[in-house]
Amino acid sequence: MTVLGIDPGTATVGYGVVGPGGPGRVGRLIECGVIRTSPRAALPQRLRSIHEGMLDLLARHEPDAMAVEDIFYGSNARTTAVLGHARGVILLAGASAGVPVFEYPPAMVKKAIVGRGSALKPQIGFMVAKLLGLKTAPTPADAADGVAVALTHLMRGSKRASR
Repeated sequence: MTVLGIDPGTATVGYGVVGPGGPGRVGRLIECGVIRTSPRAALPQRLRSIHEGMLDLLARHEPDAMAVEDIFYGSNARTTAVLGHARGVILLAGASAGVPVFEYPPAMVKKAIVGRGSALKPQIGFMVAKLLGLKTAPTPADAADGVAVALTHLMRGSKRASR
């Protein structure tokens, strides 16, 4: 099973494509990186860039599933609302491509990868590298987070697809 994992954001969307692993491995890293938007662009243009980047990833990799990190509810309501817009275009891209979409809360991703729901970004990167047998953690950290979301889906195998 090939999984596209997504760490959503409006400035930077982290992604990781993970395929079946060999003996003793959870998975195999196929590609990871980030979709960056221009900080000077208006929100609609940023959302279009994210959507186009997602459609490109989905077309290139034809994943069997897409796993997306859910919204982290912080103290800033505006930030949460804007992140919701980014998640919306990401979910739309997956649905448009006919790929089953699964959502995971941030604490569940951290717990699946590190063993505790309050793990820090460096810990996630370190464990992603260990789980995949990489010499170093994927960079930037947003890419490692996208890979972590994909690995969470492979390890948890959730049946909760978005509708």
